[in-house]
Amino acid sequence: MKTMGLIGGMSWESTQTYYRLLNQKVREQLGGLHSAKLVLYSVDFSEIEALQQRGDWDAAAQILTSAARSVQAAGADFLLICTNTMHKVAPQIEQAVSLPLLHIADATANVLLRDGIDCVGLLGTRFTMEQAFYRDRLQGHGIKVIVPSDAQRKVVHAVIYDELCLGVINPDSKAAYLDVISTLAGDGARAVILGCTEIGLLVQGSDTKVKLYDTTEIHVNQAVELALERV
Repeated sequence: MKTMGLIGGMSWESTQTYYRLLNQKVREQLGGLHSAKLVLYSVDFSEIEALQQRGDWDAAAQILTSAARSVQAAGADFLLICTNTMHKVAPQIEQAVSLPLLHIADATANVLLRDGIDCVGLLGTRFTMEQAFYRDRLQGHGIKVIVPSDAQRKVVHAVIYDELCLGVINPDSKAAYLDVISTLAGDGARAVILGCTEIGLLVQGSDTKVKLYDTTEIHVNQAVELALERV
C-alpha cells in the first residue's frame, strides 16, 4: 500500500471526513484490521482564510508548499490537497515537491465523463465558482460548467465560511442550497458538483432528484485506488 500525503485543515471539519472515508475505503477493499497509510499536515485555516480574503494567493501558496515539503519528507508517495479552493495554488505546490498530485478537479472530471455528464452546475466558495482555475480545469476535459447567479453565489459562499467550516448545519441553509441546485438544473446542468469539501456535510444525494457529485468522496475513492494500485 502506498502512503497518502494529505494537506488538510481547510477546514478541519472536512478533513476529518477525508480521514474517516480513507480508512473506511481501505478496510472495505482489504478487510480485517487494515487501515489507510497516510501522512496528514493540517494547517491553521484562519491564516489561509485571511490570505484568501486579501487575494494574497502567493503567501497562501508558500504555506501550502511548506506543508507539502513536510508531507514529502515524512514519506508520502503522492499528495492530496483536501480542499477545492486551494487547488488554485496547485501549480506552485507541484513545482515545490516531486510527489505526484491527485488533482480534485481531474478526479471529478474522470467520474463525470465516465457517467456521460458533459454539462454540470458548480457549487463552492466564490473563488471556486468565479475564478478560472477550477472551471477551466473541468472545461479542459470537455465539460461545460454553469455557476449560480451573483446573489446565489453570495449565499453559497457565506454558508460555507460562516456555518459549515464552523460545524454548523442549518436547515434553512440546506433549503437555500437545494433551491440553487434546482435552478442550476433548470439552466441546463445535468448534474451538480459539490465543489467545496464542506458542502457534503449539508447536502446529500438523497435530498434532491438532481444528480450530485461530492468531490470529497470522489477524491477519496481515487486516492484509495491509487494507494492500492498494483505496481
